[in-house]
Amino acid sequence: MRATWSGWGDPPPFPEQLPSLVPGLSGRETPAVSLDDVELPESRLPDALRKIARTDREERVLHAAGKSYPDLIRLRSGDASGAPDGVIYPKSHDAVLRVLEVCAAEGVAVVPFGGGTSVVGGVEPLRGSFDSVVALDLARIDHLTTDRTSLLGTFGAGLRGPRAETRLNGRGLTLGHFPQSFEFATIGGYAATRSAGQASTGYGRFDKLVLGLRCATPAGDIVVKPFPGTAAGPSLRELLVGSEGTLGVITEATLQLRPLPGMRRYEGWSFASFDEGVEAFRQLAETHSAPDVARLSDEQETRLAMALSSSGSLTDKLGKGYLKARGHAGGCIVIAGYEGEPDDVTMRARAGGRVLRRGGGLFLGRRPGESWLRSRYHGPYLRDALLGRGVMVETLETSTTWTRLRELHTAVAEALGGAMAARGTPAVVGCHVSHVYPAGASLYFTWMGEREQGAELEQWRAAKTAAMDAIVSNAGTITHHHAVGRDHTPWMTAEVGEVGVEALRAVKERLDPAGIMNPGKLLP
Repeated sequence: MRATWSGWGDPPPFPEQLPSLVPGLSGRETPAVSLDDVELPESRLPDALRKIARTDREERVLHAAGKSYPDLIRLRSGDASGAPDGVIYPKSHDAVLRVLEVCAAEGVAVVPFGGGTSVVGGVEPLRGSFDSVVALDLARIDHLTTDRTSLLGTFGAGLRGPRAETRLNGRGLTLGHFPQSFEFATIGGYAATRSAGQASTGYGRFDKLVLGLRCATPAGDIVVKPFPGTAAGPSLRELLVGSEGTLGVITEATLQLRPLPGMRRYEGWSFASFDEGVEAFRQLAETHSAPDVARLSDEQETRLAMALSSSGSLTDKLGKGYLKARGHAGGCIVIAGYEGEPDDVTMRARAGGRVLRRGGGLFLGRRPGESWLRSRYHGPYLRDALLGRGVMVETLETSTTWTRLRELHTAVAEALGGAMAARGTPAVVGCHVSHVYPAGASLYFTWMGEREQGAELEQWRAAKTAAMDAIVSNAGTITHHHAVGRDHTPWMTAEVGEVGVEALRAVKERLDPAGIMNPGKLLP
């Protein structure tokens, strides 16, 4: 499976009920141009790289951007003027080192490329001060070995999520990492961006799964050995995980595995309000009762999801009638998922259920949870359908402490809504909690409204800036799991401070003296 150059994949039909839910939405058709009509500059690769790089149109356009809203707006309009001059597919760690050596000598920028699913401009092939840039696609580095006794797996960075899981499942194992980008994203991409998956409340974020890794840098190799614990100074693992290709290329990672679960139990719950649900989730964390998947949608996201999934059937009407009768009309939906051995799953689901009920939760049975599980990767495909009908739809995520969560939720929602309304394009803004920690939780926002034809990027920038400023002002992180990329660099200093940025710059200067690695990302 390969993503399309103009979106995620083949989109579903446009949801005809959407215009009634989003103010001012016309739903006019706005198709992408054909691949042949995409503007593509001549390749400027030096001869030393041209003989090992692919420079055909399709390869260059496929590697011209990630999957952010600005990325897709540019590509769909036919603008691939920033496409890489070539695409190189190294077969091994040593091959990566050789490519980096040549690029440093020739003054060619390098963008490490996994699944190409970045939604923050993380794989945009910026040239920086260089005349040319190559995309270094790691797809051929896809080996896997496992240590069943220690529950460890050593993965090639180019191995994609589905193939990794299939191979692990055949050995009775799982990684348990299921981000929405799962179908296309790679092990190296997970590590480079500090990815979080939908079940990371239970299985752990990807940075917690990494025990060891191997990284090829322009200055040479870095190997982090997979010890279960060590006190040997500051962690190089922590420095490289989340480095977003700016220090080097992660070519291999040794990861903590789990036995393949014997049972999966996914349930639906309802809360009368978002505040009620947040408090119940805090209690789940405090009592160590949180499910592996813990997802709480606010009122607006619940309304939108229920409208888009409604079939008008008698079952749907009865369900809405039941919620209304119990005082939950206009409330908030929860998905709770448990994975493991049957006895353990049953025990944990009972414990979690007791906490949710005490907090005002209404049990809806397994049907909503199983429905969510079947459609857990559908969101990006729906976005493609909306883009094709003139809809601006975008996401961002953050996290903060339980103490600040509600005010951060309100501030960001109001900032997004206000910025869109100020441009004459009112928006629907929804949000969900998707990862729960003892100290706090994440917030994942989705907003959609009429695209401002001819000024899409200005419209996006106004909303994004308003939201990010609200996040920084209300004690949120600038990114919980999408990474910094290009889009979040203006707020990086607010996150780590001036001295912190300079410390990261010093490391980059030592590992990447020529500055060829993924210019314009992570560091402001």
